[in-house]
Amino acid sequence: MSTKKLSEHFLPASSIGTEKKIISISFGPKKCGKKVYIQAGLHADEPPGYLVASRLLELLEKADNSGDILGEIIVVPAANPVGLSQWNNDTVQGRFDYFDNINFNRQYPDLTEEIAETITGRLGTEPLENITLIRECTAQILRSMEPAGETEFLKHLLLSLSHDADIVLDLHCDHQALIHVYMGTSLWPEGKDLSTQIRAGATLLASNSGGTPFDEANSKLWWELAEQFPDYPIPPACLAATVELRGSTNTDRQETEQDAQNLYYFLQRRGYIAGTAPELPELLAEATPLEGVDYITSTTTGILTFVKQVGEFVRKGDPITELIHPMNKPGAGEKVILSAKADGILFARCLDRFARPGKVVAKIAGKEALEGKGENLLTS
Repeated sequence: MSTKKLSEHFLPASSIGTEKKIISISFGPKKCGKKVYIQAGLHADEPPGYLVASRLLELLEKADNSGDILGEIIVVPAANPVGLSQWNNDTVQGRFDYFDNINFNRQYPDLTEEIAETITGRLGTEPLENITLIRECTAQILRSMEPAGETEFLKHLLLSLSHDADIVLDLHCDHQALIHVYMGTSLWPEGKDLSTQIRAGATLLASNSGGTPFDEANSKLWWELAEQFPDYPIPPACLAATVELRGSTNTDRQETEQDAQNLYYFLQRRGYIAGTAPELPELLAEATPLEGVDYITSTTTGILTFVKQVGEFVRKGDPITELIHPMNKPGAGEKVILSAKADGILFARCLDRFARPGKVVAKIAGKEALEGKGENLLTS
């Protein structure tokens, strides 16, 4: 018997005569002690995740019809109808909310302190009992909140759907990029099988990347609570990760079908789907600190010509791209070279070729933390 359930979640109207909704599709037994949450399109202008989520749903429905779903699996294939409605110059502009210009993947509720107050004096010596207590307190706090406006409501809704999951995957993409993963430092090497299975060219670790993105709103509270209550066992109970599915133009059927299949194998190996997954492939790249990412930033205006390709290993001082200003006189020193500040894999670069001062044009996964990174380790 099929366990598939489709649920509609309506957002409050942002203006007269408008209403948006999110659809979640769930499979498997509820409240069984095993839960996965996967969403795509939080940055609404990032196409690959929608396709991967849709193809994963096809695989899950087939498994469900065979009675092979062993844990609760929730998929939200289009997590941001607000962003999807934001068109300009015939292009979706779904990264920042038009109303306040806040990134849709920032400023999620940070519940650590409120949870800490609620669980004080109630923790015990059994890790599973502590996990249950923390999740119950989290749910209670979320139910008590009254989000204002459709974007705040959206963020609250997504966190309410995901907060009690053992695994949370947020599907994104970069401009031109390798598959890469962001996750909490405490989740490595436990999360190594995710990066290995999806063939990630970089995995970037941070305990707090700044800005409270969606994945950390689910995972960060666990190690922060463990630090506040060192006398009680509090495991990192949520493997939450942001999965960057290459670049925005990587929507080919073969790639997106393989990505969906790899996510299926990951869930199968983790025991959420019956059957035996293929042997795990070799890890393509060891995890590195998010503080070690070298953001190659333009110093001037001009047109970009990259001299290094995505996936190349580069050395500190290697030229990455050159900038030419079309209005400068030939031979008058119009070429500006932007070079690497760290050894590492060039895992992403910008899609357009216009530069301005301060624009991040490429990213290198370095092994050592760089000076002067500040509290916000992610790009805007």
